[in-house]
Amino acid sequence: MRPAKCYKDMHKPPYTRREYIDGIPQSKIGKFTMGNPRGDYDLLIELVSLENVVVRHNSLEAARVMAHKYLNRYIGEDKYFLVVRQYPHHVLRENKMMAFAGADRLQDGMRKAFGKPIGVGARVFYGSVIAEVRIPAKHLPQAKEALRLFRDKIGVRTTLEVRELKPGQAKAPEGGT
Repeated sequence: MRPAKCYKDMHKPPYTRREYIDGIPQSKIGKFTMGNPRGDYDLLIELVSLENVVVRHNSLEAARVMAHKYLNRYIGEDKYFLVVRQYPHHVLRENKMMAFAGADRLQDGMRKAFGKPIGVGARVFYGSVIAEVRIPAKHLPQAKEALRLFRDKIGVRTTLEVRELKPGQAKAPEGGT
């Protein structure tokens, strides 16, 4: 698998029309919401992007698993609500080339060729929320650490925004994310 830097830039338009594309791999993201959506929470902590990037589906899944395990271990199973806000729609393509010693004599491929689908990614724009955690106020340090682990897995410059939830907002919105 090529490194994420090969797909990180958003210099091309989105490639999302699935009805015209054959052989798109499924997204690896298992769940977008974890924890207790009906809990009584005081704070909402959001992980906000500071750049325009494409985040691959496998890095979003790795980040989700890491943050979920951390919150589950240090806060408890029913004491938080974690939501991954970005969905990978953008189909990533790769023009496969041989990458070993002497490959230049074997292969002269087209430059900037279109390529075949190899995965999907989420196009994340400046200021958009990548993930959020709802928690009671006493668990703020653990939630910050979980979102730091999330950030390290996706490799995007981000900032944390902490907001207090009003009594009517404490529960997660009905109907999913």
